Amino acid sequence: MAHEQIEAPDNTAVRTALWRAMHLQVDPPPHLIEDEIGLQLAAPGDDRRDRPDMDPQATSGFRAAIIARARFIEDLVAEQADRGVTQYVILGAGLDTFARRKQELASRLRIFETDQPDTQAWKRNRLVELGYGTPDWLQLVPVDFETGPSWFEQLSTAGFDPGRPAVVVSTGVSMYLTKDATTATLRQIAGFAPGTTLAMTFLLPTELVDEADRRGLRASEEGARASGTPFISFYTPQEMLALAREAGFKDARHVPGTSLAERYFTDRTDDLRPSSGDNLLLATT
Repeated sequence: MAHEQIEAPDNTAVRTALWRAMHLQVDPPPHLIEDEIGLQLAAPGDDRRDRPDMDPQATSGFRAAIIARARFIEDLVAEQADRGVTQYVILGAGLDTFARRKQELASRLRIFETDQPDTQAWKRNRLVELGYGTPDWLQLVPVDFETGPSWFEQLSTAGFDPGRPAVVVSTGVSMYLTKDATTATLRQIAGFAPGTTLAMTFLLPTELVDEADRRGLRASEEGARASGTPFISFYTPQEMLALAREAGFKDARHVPGTSLAERYFTDRTDDLRPSSGDNLLLATT
């Protein structure tokens, strides 16, 4: 019997993994994260270096934004784990490699990676092919945030305990979802156990992005549209904070991309700095 063809992850997930890997390859130390596993998972051809979206200079702002948010999330998870939180949920995980790169920390947690069914099946196969497998504390949970069964039900079926606090992370996802879907997700997470922390990235409307970064943002939008995954939702910080508070979060604050630049890039001697369009909502129940 012929095997059913499993579709590879979308271009966005692959590009993000390659940018994380590129940081180690082309940027001088200190490195915010070290991610070679994403490159192994994606297994791009040798021609990847010729792709415009892999030009180290032209994409440095986006690459820096990707690694800054990855480092911010890792620091957040480590901080919450030290406070006794043992559940970590990644919404729209793509080719996230935290569970394999940070095994000492990851093995103290129950990690739930959610994404489209095809992406999860493909990733599971690749992890097995590469000899990593999926340890007991890592669950790959197939969900569809827009049209499928409740992602929360899928999460609970996979062993998530709603009675205990968690870190819930959604990076590089909200721009692809309708505002209704994001609002529903916020409401669901706001009902999680007290002490739960949510970190969600969102894209600013073009007019709020630094002038120097607008051309790159437009190019990113065009690339996403051409790949069949257009950006459909943008938020002002005030709008995202209002959504979080209306959803029922006890506390919500805006973490601008510029603050990540100050936190992680101030002492760098090269010109690597994150672009300004990517911002974070940090909310607690």
